[in-house]
Amino acid sequence: MGLFKRNPFGHILFIKKWLIRVFGALTHRRYRGFNELHIEGSDIIKDLPQTNVLFISNHQTYFADVVAMFHVFNASLKGRHDNIKNIGYLWNPKLNIYYVAAKETMQAGLLPRVLSYVGAITVERTWRAGGKDVAENEKKEVNPNDTENIKIALEDGWVITFPQGTTKSFKPVRKGTAHIIKQHKPIVVPIVIDGFRRSFDKKGLRLKKKGILQSFIIKEPLQIDYDNETIDEIVEKIEYAIEQHPSFLKVIPRETIEEMKELDRQRQWNY
Repeated sequence: MGLFKRNPFGHILFIKKWLIRVFGALTHRRYRGFNELHIEGSDIIKDLPQTNVLFISNHQTYFADVVAMFHVFNASLKGRHDNIKNIGYLWNPKLNIYYVAAKETMQAGLLPRVLSYVGAITVERTWRAGGKDVAENEKKEVNPNDTENIKIALEDGWVITFPQGTTKSFKPVRKGTAHIIKQHKPIVVPIVIDGFRRSFDKKGLRLKKKGILQSFIIKEPLQIDYDNETIDEIVEKIEYAIEQHPSFLKVIPRETIEEMKELDRQRQWNY
């Protein structure tokens, strides 16, 4: 690899590699030490093609979720089975991993801007501004450059997206993800995470509590009829896959739901 070789977005891969190494070393104990990351299904990662893979996941913090995925993906590719032992897997990390993130989030400070260099595909959220939902008549038009950048990233490697577009549980899946799936026909791999909102603050930068068991479950790729399934059918399939369909509320104890709501209120107050 040439010293100044760049990816399709103009990022120098040598710099990106060192950023992943440094941030990986700084964050490793957050998932193996202060807290434990329980992983299932990592063997699925090793069998995926090098490009056109879309990971869909529920969302609990701004950054800790994505950082965990970088750890798990690279550990799996280096032969670790459902664990992130021995941080040596980050010495030669996979450099064509990207993640979709809100532009306003990635521009809010120096650290988010640095993390953006690691692989963020920044998009303008049409339904939220300043951390709040906007009225229907105030929604922005979709920026065509955003969808084009996701296409470029899929052609170059793997893309992580959080189709709910928020860290709040059981919010609707945005149809934009379904449109991307129909248009670009990627392999779609669902991931279900838990424990992150109890471990970290809302941004996922500050460790809030130790001794939390974090779970990270990788599921088999979705079976999708790209040509015949409707957008609504794909949206529903995504909701079930990442366990955010409204029907899941019926099997979650009321006490747990109330606890989740209270945690959301506390995070909003602290933020």
